[in-house]
Amino acid sequence: MKKNIIFTGGGSGGHVMPAVTLIKALQVSGDYNIFYVGGSGIEKEIISEISIPYFSILTGKLRRYFSLENFFDIFKVGLGVIQSFFLLLRFNKDDTLIFSTGGFVSIPVVVAAKLLGKTIYIHEQTSRVGLANKIASKLASKIFISFKESKGYFPIEKTYFSGYPLRDECFLPMTSTFSVRGVEIKNIKRPILFITGGGNGSLLINNLIRENLSELTKEYFIVHQVGKKFIGEYSKLESENYHPVSFIRDDIISYFKAASIVVSRSGAGTVSELMALGKRSIFIPLKIAQKNEQFHNAQEAQKKLDSKILTEDKLRGLNLSSYLKDFQSSSVREIGFGSDGRAKEKLISEINLFYLESE
Repeated sequence: MKKNIIFTGGGSGGHVMPAVTLIKALQVSGDYNIFYVGGSGIEKEIISEISIPYFSILTGKLRRYFSLENFFDIFKVGLGVIQSFFLLLRFNKDDTLIFSTGGFVSIPVVVAAKLLGKTIYIHEQTSRVGLANKIASKLASKIFISFKESKGYFPIEKTYFSGYPLRDECFLPMTSTFSVRGVEIKNIKRPILFITGGGNGSLLINNLIRENLSELTKEYFIVHQVGKKFIGEYSKLESENYHPVSFIRDDIISYFKAASIVVSRSGAGTVSELMALGKRSIFIPLKIAQKNEQFHNAQEAQKKLDSKILTEDKLRGLNLSSYLKDFQSSSVREIGFGSDGRAKEKLISEINLFYLESE
């Protein structure tokens, strides 16, 4: 008889992709009925592509600062808890594990699960803990962390270091026929520069590239993930050596592999994947991220990866072409992979163990 497992998490792609990696692994085994509970954001779009039942709930954003929106969002979270409670009642006769990957959308599900006596596991992707997982940790049975440095934020007796569950593509060789914007990689004679401001794009990073475009295209073949709301503007700038794209999901690992240098935000997933690939990177941390978590992620990457941190306040007027030349001319440290790729297997083993102990 198949076992039921419910995943939750969202608000950003960084909270969803670890769940997707685990879900795909569980689908291969065929031993589980897998469900996902989330909001109407990016998590719904991503999960729709992996063919599992999806349940939408109402939720509100969690903020560490005062805002009038907090009053409305508390009400939304309350409604989300009620929705989640009645949803989880459908599984109340079974030993159903709730696995949360964080983000504000997960809180109503975790609270409802605790009220119903369900077992809750959570996974924290960042080196500095998000507010949602900080709250959820008080209700969880087990807490899995990606960075050992974040163990101090959680009760030590139920905290386990798993690492970040990387996509299988990180450990597969790239085919010689891979095409970058319609050009086979073997036919690209220049170094490939891959730039991304995250799934939604970044106005600051986009402006930086626009200001430096004429110089950069003299040296590099550029692929630039600009975000959906910016693609109309930047597609007008496309040329032989500059290729803006709105959003890359499935092939992004191949683009990372193809690139000589990656310029990127430093969300936990991106950092973990670039560490695993040993890819030379320039990180531009999102300044408004909770607890400056992206800056700390980039600092952790520097311990294992040939990388630099470029803060947002340094972007205005920056000669990016010169900055890249200086970076390339610096000595390359002999650094191995930043991940051994076992995080996924560790987490799957913990899920399997839960059901074995429940029999």
